[in-house]
Amino acid sequence: MFDSYNRRINYLRISVTDRCNLRCTYCMPAEGIAMMQHSDILTFEEIIEVVDAAIALGVDKIRLTGGEPLVRKGITNLVQMIASKPAIHDLGMTTNGQLLEQFAQPLKEAGLHRINISLDTMNAEKYHQITRGGDIKKVLNGIDASIKAGLSPVKINCVISKSPSEPDALDVAEYGRKLGLKVRFIRQMDLEKGEFYIVDGGSGGDCSTCNRLRLTANGMIKPCLFNDMEYNVREHGAAEALKLAMGNKPSCGTINKHGEFYNIGG
Repeated sequence: MFDSYNRRINYLRISVTDRCNLRCTYCMPAEGIAMMQHSDILTFEEIIEVVDAAIALGVDKIRLTGGEPLVRKGITNLVQMIASKPAIHDLGMTTNGQLLEQFAQPLKEAGLHRINISLDTMNAEKYHQITRGGDIKKVLNGIDASIKAGLSPVKINCVISKSPSEPDALDVAEYGRKLGLKVRFIRQMDLEKGEFYIVDGGSGGDCSTCNRLRLTANGMIKPCLFNDMEYNVREHGAAEALKLAMGNKPSCGTINKHGEFYNIGG
């Protein structure tokens, strides 16, 4: 599946929920956000319809996101449903790690290949402040559990203000080096202002090689994170919504005034 700029689109990011068990300062307000109605959120069966349609169009890589995907009831069942598709060669998840210690082995057994874990500092008190209540020990235990379970690779997502040379980023990098983990540095971005950057250690943010579409928890296919375009799978049908998103994928991101990182999946 190629878009109009001859980029091969083979990657689908699926937000399974807009709910999260943290309130990170750069992601959402302290008071939380207005949640989607349960009836608006796609069922697992509807998600699989989109997955099947995406596979038919050439998608072979899927990442599950949120919100926080591990708060979605039955998430390991969804992982198993997707992992059973022979065409999917790369199945990953991005998580804040708070529930990972208990889920790492079940996720691996369900067929998850890899995992990305958010960790912005090694300082327990600062982590608690950034996440408004998170426990860094749970994250570190979850990382250990992921390594033990055989998820590979285990990657760390570290949000930075401007540079990977910031003290907290350097501490996270050293932690990753000791455990043999890949660390990706993600500069804080602004959807409404159109401020986005290439991920240090990853490919995100590079419009010229962007290979992804996004499915939001309430069934919108988005061709670009930094754009307001979206196509409802319940209105158009999964295949048509995917084709519309792919056909209208812009050459580069601009601004997004209607979405947030927590309900699109970053």
